[in-house]
Amino acid sequence: MSQRVAVIGAGPSGLTSIKSCLDEGLEPTCFESSDDIGGLWRFKETPEPGRSSIYRSLVVNTSKEMMCFSDFPMPADYPNYMLHSQLLQYFRLYAQHFDLLRHITFQTSVLTVRQRPDFSRSGQWEVVTENREGQEQRHVFDGVLVCSGHYTQPVSPLDQFPGHESFPGRCLHSWEYKDADAFRGKRVVVVGIGNSGGDIAVEISRAAEKTFLSTRKGAWVLARMSSSGLPLDMTAISRLTVLLTSLLPRALVNWAAERSLNHRYDHRLYGLQPTHRLLEQKPLINDDLPGRILQGAVVLKPDLRGFQGSGLLFQDGTTEGDIDAVVFCTGYNGTFSFLPPSLCSGSVGDLNLYRRVFPPALERPTLAIMGLFQTKGPIFPAVEMQARWVTRVIAGLTQLPPRKTMLSKIETETKRNMKSCLCPRQAALHVDYIPYLDSLAEQVGVRPNILGLLLREPSVGLRVLLGPCTPYQYRLRGPGKWDGARQAILTQWERVAQVDRQIHFPLGINRISSPILYVFILFQAGARTPQALGPLFLFFFLLVKTSM
Repeated sequence: MSQRVAVIGAGPSGLTSIKSCLDEGLEPTCFESSDDIGGLWRFKETPEPGRSSIYRSLVVNTSKEMMCFSDFPMPADYPNYMLHSQLLQYFRLYAQHFDLLRHITFQTSVLTVRQRPDFSRSGQWEVVTENREGQEQRHVFDGVLVCSGHYTQPVSPLDQFPGHESFPGRCLHSWEYKDADAFRGKRVVVVGIGNSGGDIAVEISRAAEKTFLSTRKGAWVLARMSSSGLPLDMTAISRLTVLLTSLLPRALVNWAAERSLNHRYDHRLYGLQPTHRLLEQKPLINDDLPGRILQGAVVLKPDLRGFQGSGLLFQDGTTEGDIDAVVFCTGYNGTFSFLPPSLCSGSVGDLNLYRRVFPPALERPTLAIMGLFQTKGPIFPAVEMQARWVTRVIAGLTQLPPRKTMLSKIETETKRNMKSCLCPRQAALHVDYIPYLDSLAEQVGVRPNILGLLLREPSVGLRVLLGPCTPYQYRLRGPGKWDGARQAILTQWERVAQVDRQIHFPLGINRISSPILYVFILFQAGARTPQALGPLFLFFFLLVKTSM
């Protein structure tokens, strides 16, 4: 008899979890509170309490070849960076191709997830749901995958600012923001310089009389477009990148990369200079913000201190008067109210999770939290790898280490992350993209054997080592092997170019990507030591071999 698994949420995490369950012979039932798939990426004109919400103009920050699911490339004619509506269409194609919709129960909310009395033996859960008519139903499942996301509860610091009660203008969170129409001709302050804050400040500045962007610590700003007009993530996220950054002193890499960014526009001159180094936190991805600052359409301000009537006071003592609206882009609280309170035992109020998936406190590893992490890379391939690992654990095909080992691993990783992440919550959530994928892939049995590939099929092996770390690499071998993975890797740059037939790649671009960036960094740094020259010689050797 097949093991029954509850999947909570039919966004991208839920969809790939359903598929992974089917791949491992499990029987998934997905509960989705809305009437459609897509989760965060389903745009609604009016935000609904308890659900995620996005703005009308939202464009993804990761390119299509890097963010797709590993056995389902995005259509070749899709743009490299797409609007939310096109990404939602991709999810529909994915669900249709793998026949996932029949496993989803729509307009059904999960009220509680609790361990059964015999949990220590069976590992089973009792799940209570409520349908649209308000009728409750109890279910018993052998496993639970929580895929409900963590962008549903906006965090507004409004109460922290004195004088806000008498402010006559409008205060809202980015969760409520849809477009700039309501701000035409207004004076607006946007608080927070994350990706949403940058996008919203730029968009409002095209309609408002004046737009101010308040930031506590600044940000390193990167455009989606890299050298030669190629997608940034395809030129920066590779295995060779990881190798070189591990060999070079971190301070040197930070200095060289920051120097390169400041050659494009001086972050200090633009008021963007952050208090942290480039590799310590996620950069701001924005194509237009520096230009809007240059034109005076966006004015950078320090952290907000308080309200003074219709004006705002900032930490440097300056004020801006006659403000009509304040948009807080200040993040979200991830809450899972349906889970047992005993699971929320983390020191900063977050779930304590082994490899950001399994609560180590459970006697049986039959509940997993999907997608609750932060990384400098695309989210969907990492969540898909989580799902492939989790379903094998639930199916009994892979074992977790003892609880003591898991807790030690969590503590070690958090302490290591605290060296670069000043916030304990960020330190707990952070994972390094490729090492994280590889560690999970090792558990599943699908980590690419690069040496074997270089010996058996150099054309593929060199692309895996030197080129972008596209998700197809994790379908070359092992459980879930996809026969199309090899061809997908060989043609990945063709699909990048196919959106515009005017793009012509120079000789060798189909084989080389991120190493170009790091050779540039090495030269910029003036590498002279044997430790720095070693990777450089390695690069030139592989470059010659690749171009042959």
